[in-house]
Amino acid sequence: MKLKVLLRLILMMELLAAGCAPQPTAPTQFPAATAALPTPPPMNTSAPVEAIDLNVFAAASLTNAFEEIGQHFEAQHPGVTVVFNFAGSQQLAQQINEGAPADVFASANRTQMEIVIKAGGVVSDTQKTFVRNRLVVVFPQDNQAKLTTLQDLTKPGLKLVFAAKEVPVGQYSFDLLDKAIADPAFGATYKDDVLKNVVSYEDNVKAVLTKVALGEADAGIVYTSDVSGADAGKVGQLDIPDALNVIASYPIAPIQTSKQAELAQAFVDWVLSPDGQALLAKHNFIPVVK
Repeated sequence: MKLKVLLRLILMMELLAAGCAPQPTAPTQFPAATAALPTPPPMNTSAPVEAIDLNVFAAASLTNAFEEIGQHFEAQHPGVTVVFNFAGSQQLAQQINEGAPADVFASANRTQMEIVIKAGGVVSDTQKTFVRNRLVVVFPQDNQAKLTTLQDLTKPGLKLVFAAKEVPVGQYSFDLLDKAIADPAFGATYKDDVLKNVVSYEDNVKAVLTKVALGEADAGIVYTSDVSGADAGKVGQLDIPDALNVIASYPIAPIQTSKQAELAQAFVDWVLSPDGQALLAKHNFIPVVK
């Protein structure tokens, strides 16, 4: 009897335990995984650099200095290429007045700048004097003519090369001779005696320097800035005293019809900046901004 009661209790406990056990649930259904989309390449948000040519018409005597200035300007203005046209200032003025695509004009004298202003190529009073220069007599390194003084330029048979009178340095050379004939140390015939020895008149100052350096002439008159850098070792020099020398003033201005007006003004500003002036001084020019 006791055994039956015990068996019933065990059975009831098993049933109760089975009722309290947790019931299995259906597995959670997750959406099927989709194929991974390729990651798009990063977008290039920077605009492409526009290629721009800035046409600078500059006196031949500025060649070495302005080529270096151009390199600095290009480095600070990505995409800009400074395209130089170096020649005698009178040639450049004529080209500009005939419609050549210039953005900046740098002349070796005020006369040629005024010609461009009168023709409407440059707005009056926008031109600025950016540098000055002075004259020097040059001769081949061997100095076969044995030049030691300015009076030696009158030696019979001496071969001289001048720039043409229309070229700024040519006019300055004539101005020097005019000063000399008023000085008793030279005499009234000095100018005529010197000019008798001139065998050619060149279109620009670089041509004068080249002929002398090659020994095609015994002497010539150029700017002190021409005897700098690599050219310094090509010729000897005969200094001209201040009383006779002529100080050349160089004006620069943006061209009124320039399609790159802002860049043209930026170039002018760079030339007038302390860095530009220091670079010009390095090439034996006389800076105007210190």
